[in-house]
Amino acid sequence: MSRDVQKEIQDLVSNNRVVLFMKGTPQFPQCGFSSAATQMLKSAGCNEFASVNVLADNDIREGVKAFANWPTIPQLYVDGEFVGGADIMRELAQSGELQTMISKPN
Repeated sequence: MSRDVQKEIQDLVSNNRVVLFMKGTPQFPQCGFSSAATQMLKSAGCNEFASVNVLADNDIREGVKAFANWPTIPQLYVDGEFVGGADIMRELAQSGELQTMISKPN
């Protein structure tokens, strides 16, 4: 049986309010952008979020790039919507929008 990576990604995004596809884990990020993304989420008051270590699963790593049509990792999803990567997260964090996005009830 072949694996439906796009469905797996859709399920992750649909079943978790906040999902970060990243290199490594929140405790041990494997790249600076993933580390920054984790810190921005925590600074915005989001201490619990689903994280997916794309380094552990190359199918997910490539699949998530196609899923959002976004070439880089990390990728943040909130309430099922693609938010962006570390650069967009940084802009949203600086403007206070990231905190608003994360704190609003679903």
